[in-house]
Amino acid sequence: MQGINFILQLHKPFLFHKPAIFSQKAVSGNSNNKHGYTLLPAYRMVAVQPNKVSVAEQLLSSQATPISLTRYLLEVAKQNKELEDMVGLINGIQFACKKISSMVGKAGVTDLMGSYQGLVNFHGEEQKKLDVLSNEVLKNALKFSGKMAVIASEEEDVPIMVEESYSGNYVVVFDPLDGSSNLDAGLPTGTIFGVFQQQFACLVREFEEQIDQVELACLQNTLQPGRRLIAAGYCIYSSSTMLVLSLGNGSHCFTLDTEVGEFVLTRANMKIPQRGHIYSFNESNYYQWDKGIQEYIERLKKGNNQSATRYSSRYVGSMVADVHRTLLYGGIFGYPADQKNVGGKLRLVYECAPMAYLVEQAGGKATTGREDILDITPKSIHERKPLVLGSPDDIEEFLQVYGMSLVNREAMHIEE
Repeated sequence: MQGINFILQLHKPFLFHKPAIFSQKAVSGNSNNKHGYTLLPAYRMVAVQPNKVSVAEQLLSSQATPISLTRYLLEVAKQNKELEDMVGLINGIQFACKKISSMVGKAGVTDLMGSYQGLVNFHGEEQKKLDVLSNEVLKNALKFSGKMAVIASEEEDVPIMVEESYSGNYVVVFDPLDGSSNLDAGLPTGTIFGVFQQQFACLVREFEEQIDQVELACLQNTLQPGRRLIAAGYCIYSSSTMLVLSLGNGSHCFTLDTEVGEFVLTRANMKIPQRGHIYSFNESNYYQWDKGIQEYIERLKKGNNQSATRYSSRYVGSMVADVHRTLLYGGIFGYPADQKNVGGKLRLVYECAPMAYLVEQAGGKATTGREDILDITPKSIHERKPLVLGSPDDIEEFLQVYGMSLVNREAMHIEE
């Protein structure tokens, strides 16, 4: 069997993860490679053999001309036929990101700053003009890719079922414009997305009588743990527009070349540093955190940590920007629970799981403080969770400090 499985490079032995797909087609071919590992059809590696070179690294090192995202996707699909439909899907997303980038860049001169008066989303949050427009751009780009079964957006009350004429087998969840409150100040914003395989068929047909059951099936498609993600990414709109993407073979960064209108590969197989020297927490919530979080932050400020180094504080207030910096420079990003947001503030499906997936693909870790983010099965589409992610040594130290601290559960009003 030829596939992407043969060319990925990480630093662990083969591990396999089987998506919960009800209709799997067997793939014929030799099931064993020369090293004796068993390769099973439709299984996705989450850690792979160290002596292989990833598609992104291979292209970046062997070509004098820039490598476009589209070409990268075609090369990946050539190695793994099961990912052929992913080309159209990701192309739809990259088109939407280009359009959103253009709207963000021209917002000040096209009257797209500010909010629609009186318009709030499902969470009761005031919607910015670009929140609404970005949501529509992404929905349409995904729908007309012809690869979608279900679309779920942070800005929508419920998942959107794609009608049969445009339907496919993928489920995409997204936050169309993270950090939109920063727009009027010209600070970085971004788009976050995750891709699952459809588990339950839920085509919408005209005069559907059992629409409640159909909606239930569609909802179940979106309530999958992050371990079942088959792709995830984010697009950051800042001094340049960058799209960080993983198809389960490491995280790779593509930068928008505005002269040719294409995302080109600029960082292949990104690796987060083992330990950093930056922490990124909203310290205005310091006195609302439990003692374990406070103690950990104090250690970083004073240098009373395992690295005996005082950390710098950097916090933009746009998750995409803060995570992107953490991915490049190392350190730790967190939005823990507090007395106001007792279950956490960030959305598990739209924000936590995709970002955790990308960070883990780059060698980092992500946790709630009690469990790995990617192991959590959502109970509702808009469920919120605490999130702490970053360099592996920083996360391990955080878990040690947090675990040893006595948390006043009664004061925090959080049930065990």
